Amino acid sequence: MSADTEPLRVALALAEAGVPVLPLRAGKVPFGNCRTCKDGACGGRPNMKAAGPCRCPAPCHAWAAATIDPHVLTSPEWTQVWREAVAVAYHPGGAGLTVVDLDNAAAVAWARETLPATRTVPTTRGEHWIYRGAMPSLNAVRPGVDVKSLVQYARWLGPGTGRMAALPAAVRVLVVKEDTTPARRGVASSLSTRAPWGRSVAIGCRHTERYVRTGLERGLALVRARTESGAGSQAFGVARFLAAQHTACPGPCGLTEIGEEITVAAVSVGVPEAYARRAVTNGLEAAVERAA
Repeated sequence: MSADTEPLRVALALAEAGVPVLPLRAGKVPFGNCRTCKDGACGGRPNMKAAGPCRCPAPCHAWAAATIDPHVLTSPEWTQVWREAVAVAYHPGGAGLTVVDLDNAAAVAWARETLPATRTVPTTRGEHWIYRGAMPSLNAVRPGVDVKSLVQYARWLGPGTGRMAALPAAVRVLVVKEDTTPARRGVASSLSTRAPWGRSVAIGCRHTERYVRTGLERGLALVRARTESGAGSQAFGVARFLAAQHTACPGPCGLTEIGEEITVAAVSVGVPEAYARRAVTNGLEAAVERAA
């Protein structure tokens, strides 16, 4: 195969732009490990978190084999593989990117409602939303949504359209593992005894105290209703929604106190405190990012 072959030509162009690439075989999946590297016997590849001792010249190890080195891409070992390649993939994390893979129309609709606009690439059934910034990867973070970054590859489907935005908190929170269990009685907590939200901490809020308190109580009820699972994610959503109501206020609006009440509610139904605080903080920040 010559460098004029389409997959290799695309791969070389991406590599020149600093995007690590790898070939995909029929079925649009990576080529399997060689016998030397079978079952991880060789240790790893440079793109893994901890580089292993592998010196295999072949494109083994899927995303971890992705490279920007043109000499590797056109080496005899890779040239042989390009003859069978049907597409090109890239390693988002290696390029400092995160891809939110939306697999169907419902997932796309969710993203348009929830996430800040960014560069999008049409796929067979949905869209890829690409953000600047790398993070852990995780599949099925919600129905029809995968997050691909540090330990996954994404198929190259073109440059897409739109201005690429910075990776938002609303995406980062999707991969935080939530282990929600019913709270035990008498469990010690480091939660503060800060007074609940009131006008005294919201001297720059344009809303009435009744308006804010009614919305907060409804949000807290939603979090407390998640006694089996999902309370952390619900806390993120409530924090984001309530904070969004104050983006036009001169401030301060007492969002710290609102966040504390949401955190207390999440912990009361078994969410680990560290996770609850992180989810609430990300929710508050996500509202600000979306408004900006």
